[in-house]
Amino acid sequence: MRSAIPPYGGGSIGTHTNETVELLKAWAATSLAFGIFLARGNIIDIWPFLQFLVIAGVTCGVGVVVHELAHRVVARHFGASAHFLASEVVFLVLPIFLAFLGVFIAAPGAVWYTGSLTRKQGGLIALAGPVSNLVLAVLFLLLCLLVLPTGNIFLITGAMAGYKINAFLGLFNMIPVGVLDGAKVFRWDKTVFGVTIGIALVMVILDWSGTLWQVVFGR
Repeated sequence: MRSAIPPYGGGSIGTHTNETVELLKAWAATSLAFGIFLARGNIIDIWPFLQFLVIAGVTCGVGVVVHELAHRVVARHFGASAHFLASEVVFLVLPIFLAFLGVFIAAPGAVWYTGSLTRKQGGLIALAGPVSNLVLAVLFLLLCLLVLPTGNIFLITGAMAGYKINAFLGLFNMIPVGVLDGAKVFRWDKTVFGVTIGIALVMVILDWSGTLWQVVFGR
């Protein structure tokens, strides 16, 4: 699975933009792409696909929106004018088609801001996105533990998916290259960068190795 979430960037957008609509566009496109990815491209079996779609909307879709809103909240906290703008239609639609090929990417949009910010403030704005995903991953893990006694496969699967995708989004966005959040955090404070990406890496390794789920399910 591969995912790319563009971080916030410098610049401005027109005041005519309806930010709620922009966020809904990003949420819907990302959720649909991840739902198709989870269903392995099988949208013919409508009931299983709808279940995957709901899981995608609550886990990945919400994760993307929270990620971007975290950037915006912190930027505004520092006095910047910050707004979310969804990607162009082609970048919202392309991940949907790629999902049928078993590839998941996400290019929902970005938070654009204007204002005079220090390097530390810029680093904290960048850090807010990945950290929000890691927090969501922990919350989904706790949800998994709560619903596990019920034996409800849908809830358990959804909670597991929530941990997996948000831990991964947190790690991916901390990669210190290009426009990813990690590059800005690295330039600001290498210690904060190291601790954050270290936590994210451990969370993903525990998932991919199966160690975490062996503990959760008591195996």
